[in-house]
Formats: sequence, C-alpha cells, structure tokens
Amino acid sequence: MIFNSFEFAVFFAAVFPVYWLLRLRAQNLFLIAASYLFYGWWDWRFLFLLAGTTLIDFWAVRRIGAAGDDERRRRGWMIFSVAINLAVLGFFKYFDFFVESGASTLSKLGVDWSEPALRFALPVGISFYVFHEISYAVDVYRRRVEPETDLVVYALYIAFFPQLVAGPITRAGHMLPQFRRARTFPDADERYSAFVLVLSGLFKKVVLADGLAGAVNEIFGSPDDRGLLPLLVAMFAFSVQIYGDFAGYTDIARGLARLLGIEIARNFEQPYLARNITEFWRHWHISLSSWLHDYLYVPLGGNRSGRWATYRNLMIVMLLGGLWHGASWHFVVWGGLHGAALALHRAFGRDVDRGRAALPSWRDVPAIAANFVFVSVLWVFFRADSFSDALDFFGGMTAGLTGPAAGAWKPVAVTLAVFVPIMLAMDLLDRGRVQLAPLRRIPALVQGVLAGAAVVALIVYSGGAPEPFIYFQF
Repeated sequence: MIFNSFEFAVFFAAVFPVYWLLRLRAQNLFLIAASYLFYGWWDWRFLFLLAGTTLIDFWAVRRIGAAGDDERRRRGWMIFSVAINLAVLGFFKYFDFFVESGASTLSKLGVDWSEPALRFALPVGISFYVFHEISYAVDVYRRRVEPETDLVVYALYIAFFPQLVAGPITRAGHMLPQFRRARTFPDADERYSAFVLVLSGLFKKVVLADGLAGAVNEIFGSPDDRGLLPLLVAMFAFSVQIYGDFAGYTDIARGLARLLGIEIARNFEQPYLARNITEFWRHWHISLSSWLHDYLYVPLGGNRSGRWATYRNLMIVMLLGGLWHGASWHFVVWGGLHGAALALHRAFGRDVDRGRAALPSWRDVPAIAANFVFVSVLWVFFRADSFSDALDFFGGMTAGLTGPAAGAWKPVAVTLAVFVPIMLAMDLLDRGRVQLAPLRRIPALVQGVLAGAAVVALIVYSGGAPEPFIYFQF
C-alpha cells in the first residue's frame, strides 16, 4: 500500500531532521533513498521499473547533447527516449484495454477470439514520472535545458517523493537547478507558509474529500431509483471531493518540499471560479494542462493551421488527456466531451483571461455557476466505473425528485454547505500569491483559532478508514 495523508506527514517528519544535518550531495542521496523507500512501500518490485526508466532516459538524453549540431542524431535519440517511455506506459496501462476492446469489436463481428489479457498491476504514479522523463528529453532536444551530467541530480528529479506519485508534473528547467545548488534552511516566512500549506492540504483531503467520499461512493455505487436530488447532491459532492483530494495533495506536497528548500509550482488556482471551460483548464491541474499544450497541442500545430485544424487539435489533445487518466472508454468520453466544449468555446465564446490573481465579480456569478454545473456533469463520466455506469447514473435521475434512499444525501448537502465556503475562503486569501502573505495580516489570536479549528476537524474526521488519493491510480 502507498502512504495515506497522515502517514505521508509522519514519513516526512522522520526525513526532515536528518536531511538538514547533511551537505548538498548527501542531501540529494538521502532524498533519493527516502523517495525509493516511499515508492517501494507500495510494491518494491516496481522500484526496478522506476530505476530502469531513469537510467535509460539519463543515458539517451546525454546522447542528444553529445550529438551537437547533428540534427538527425539529436532527433533520433529524442525519439528513442520518448518511445521507450511511451512503450513502458502503454504496456502497463493500456495493453489490456486495447486487447479487450479489440476482442469486443471482433466478437460483435462474429469472430470468437480469446484475448491474452495480462492483468498487471498498474505502477502507482507511472503516468507522472513518465511525463517528467518525456518532457526532459524533448526540452533537451529543443535546447531549452542542458543534459544533466549528474545521475544523482536527475534521479532525484524523477523520484522526488512529494511529487512522485501524483505530481505536479514539474519541468526539468525548474527543478534541476534547485537540486544542483546548496539549499538554505527555510526562514520564518517560508516555515509559516509551508505549515499553512500542509494544514490546509490535510483539511481539504481529510475533512472535505474523505468526509464526502463515503456517501459519494455509496450513491455512485447504486444510483438506481435514488431520485434526482440525491444524485445531484452526489454529483456536486464528487466535484468538491476530487478538488479537495487532488488540490489537498498538491498543497501537502508543496508545503513539505518548501521545508526541504525546494519550490514546486502551483497546480490549482480556484478552477471552480472559472467563467468558461477554457479558463477552467487554465486553473485545473495546471501542470498537466501546460504539459499537454507544450508537448502535444503545439507539435500538432496548435492554432497555427486554421480554425478547423485548431478544433481537431483540441479534440485530439483532450481525447488523449482522457485516456491518460485511465484505460477505459468512460475516460475517453470524458476527455472527448471536454475537447468538444473547448472547441465550441473557441468558435463561439470570448476568451478574456482575467489572470490568476484577479478576483471574480458579481457579474461573473451566472457564468461561474453554469460552468461549474457543466464540469460537474462531465465528472460523472470520470467517477463512474464504466461508460454504462455513467449512463445508469444519469438514468437514475429520472426516478423523480426523491427516491427510496432520499435521506442519504442530506448529510452530504450539510457538509457541502458548511465546508465549501471555508475552502473557498482559504483559496481566495492566497489567490495568485506564493507565500500566503494575507494570512499574516490576520491577528495572531484569530490565526490560532483557525488553526485550532482545523486541527479539531482533522481529529474528528480522521476516525474512519483512510481514503486513498484519487490521483494515485493514474
């Protein structure tokens, strides 16, 4: 099993004091050992896969640099590196999916074929570290970064435990220099902001996401005849759950990394305050959105080849983005619907980016509400176990305003009403800022009361079985 949120924090508490007693080289080696221990806690056998892809990529990208101005050799080594990583990802994540889909198609055509499904366990976080390796190879080929000559530094970039299993997907140009240079012990402001990030992340994950997970799982597991209101509440609850779960993980990872002298980029900027689908994807899972833009959308031609080619590229990117999230048709449908929405907004909407630091106005509320409802409807395809289960969920909404299990949704609605405004307030205080500076202007007594209330809520909501982070499965 992989660490849950509290075990993650305890693990870090053991790493932190030893780390700061060491010099730079020893710090990096120690972090690699800690990161491999962290990953191997789930399944030690997949450590060989992590180490193997790291070594191959390190060697292949060094060959890109050694090729100098020989463009053919540079491109060849880049393609080799990318192909190896895609082959690893495709084998473990998509082999059974494509084989089963092919067998199903042949069966409909009257051909009986027993597919050779392998049923391998999916290595935790493989999509994240493979994307790190691909972006590094492409960036070196594009001459945006120099090939790393220190295997320890590169191995740490790939395996750095706060971001290893669920991102963010960081770029080599941002992370490698931080692992090369000496790091100083965080000052008071950095320690304060790190503490707030970790505490807010735990609150989002344990109180908000895990507090909603039980009812969401129950209602999504058996949506038949529940009625419209319970299913609507479950749909919106999952929208909040996945944000609290993933944004909470990112906050914890950023806070812990900051205590180690490492800065990880933001991954969320209040995406549910977006006024349209384009703005949503600029604020949701920012590291993946920017990765897909830079390494897929732009190479496909981006918006440089005319209107229809732009729509096509958006569809391709989002279909593959859906498939990245999971080897199942319901993820493909989810990505395709987002791609269609992005293309329609590109064709008929107004793309006025107000910037990440700007606050929404009251005039934005109708657009924000409509976009949130649309995104929440599409989340049903993401949350369902299959495409048919998603259709069953929507079909269950036709059972009337209430169903036989109508009371099950009421505690969920109360939880949303209480904690969602708190979460929004926390996010808005830090909108567009790095160090959570506005919180420092609140009186110390109020800060203490808020922190104490958060700790009490963590204690109250941590009594049940811990829910795994949703994005660990990707």
